[in-house]
Amino acid sequence: MLAAAVTLAGCASTNPRDPFEQFNRAMFRFNDAVDQAAVKPAAEVYSTLPTFVQIGVGNFFGNLEDGWTAVNNLLQGKLADGMSDVMRFTFNSTFGLGGLLDIGTEAGLPKHREDFGQTLGKWGVKPGPYIVLPILGSSTLRDVVAIPVDAQGDLWYNAYPVRVRNFGAAVRVIDQRAIVLDASNLVEEAALDRYQFVRDGYLQRRQSKVYDGDPPETSYEFDIGPSSMDESGVAEQSPVKGEQKATSAEPDPKPVVKVEQGAGSGADAGGVAKEVKQ
Repeated sequence: MLAAAVTLAGCASTNPRDPFEQFNRAMFRFNDAVDQAAVKPAAEVYSTLPTFVQIGVGNFFGNLEDGWTAVNNLLQGKLADGMSDVMRFTFNSTFGLGGLLDIGTEAGLPKHREDFGQTLGKWGVKPGPYIVLPILGSSTLRDVVAIPVDAQGDLWYNAYPVRVRNFGAAVRVIDQRAIVLDASNLVEEAALDRYQFVRDGYLQRRQSKVYDGDPPETSYEFDIGPSSMDESGVAEQSPVKGEQKATSAEPDPKPVVKVEQGAGSGADAGGVAKEVKQ
């Protein structure tokens, strides 16, 4: 992490969300080379296995994720979702043969996906700059901080012996890569700048997940920059030197002068107020 920080310090960018773009692009190319050389071919071979095998593998590791998801939902104060995840994990681990069968979905318990990075976001921690990590891929500074916590909360991370854990981790990666084979092929064919496409998609998806699909509207200042606003909410431009500031098309109303005569000036009893418009 210290070496990465030193490297990132010398990589600047004009994008406020991606200040380390030069470094990130280099890491993106490295990850892409690893994917094209090893991960993607393995996923293509894996996708030829019988469908029930792929479903069973996905269900098994997905069930392990449900346990950590339940913890994060409870930490975020979403008690109903958290208890639903606890029941889902219990049913799938027992009646679902260790998670190979998805009994929870059939029982009406929807699957959620929460991690500690989302929990930090729910607590108000800003995402920080976009960062591409070696092998792990897209992330943000907030999610990088959450990685060690997510690793400890992952039940498979604590599996023994180590050779079984490593083999399972490799199968897990290949299974997840096989799921997005079609999507990645589409990106490779359609995107003019794959790095920018992946970056923007990741940041939008993470924001949506933190706010459970209902992110706040983006402010004008975030997209463009601050501007002076008049009372009607319309941005005003500073006047050019030598020119007067633009005013409304309608002329200002003429002043009204009120003249009030006293009781002894020949007016009606009690005094009458007369308005004289200039």
